Amino acid sequence: MLYDLTVVQFSKMLNNLNNILDKAEVFAAFKKVDMAVLLNSRLAADQFNLTRQIQIACDTAKVGVARLTGNLETMPKHDDTETTLEELRQRIASVIEYINGFSEADFAHAATIHVSQPRWAGKYLTGYEFAIEHAIPNLYFHVTTAYSILRHNGVEVGKKDYLGDMPYKVPVI
Repeated sequence: MLYDLTVVQFSKMLNNLNNILDKAEVFAAFKKVDMAVLLNSRLAADQFNLTRQIQIACDTAKVGVARLTGNLETMPKHDDTETTLEELRQRIASVIEYINGFSEADFAHAATIHVSQPRWAGKYLTGYEFAIEHAIPNLYFHVTTAYSILRHNGVEVGKKDYLGDMPYKVPVI
């Protein structure tokens, strides 16, 4: 289950974020707005801008999967130096490629491992708790905030853009 909740959903949400960024690019061109204006936009003065929201969403996905599978040393390195839409797209693509390299088998012991971070002052969460209480909500928070920054700036995105394609089923009659 943790594979589906992380790799599958994180990939989907990062792809949805890419699609939302496509709409932002079209909006910027149509309205003759420098894309840098959107990338530096924020909802509140004390909140990270769009670029940083995207960076953190990517970090959350790659670090979350790496911690759950014990593969921190294999993560792609990102220096948080992106300043253009293309650089951000490359970062998103590298994270999607990285996390899609994992299989369900890689998560065999993920639920019960101990996950910690330096800022947790020696405390830990089980892998299950880390995924449910930290990684998943954190990814959705930053993707939602990126979506909201663009929506606030007039980019025509809606819930279907955020949710992406759904695996609808057709009833058999």
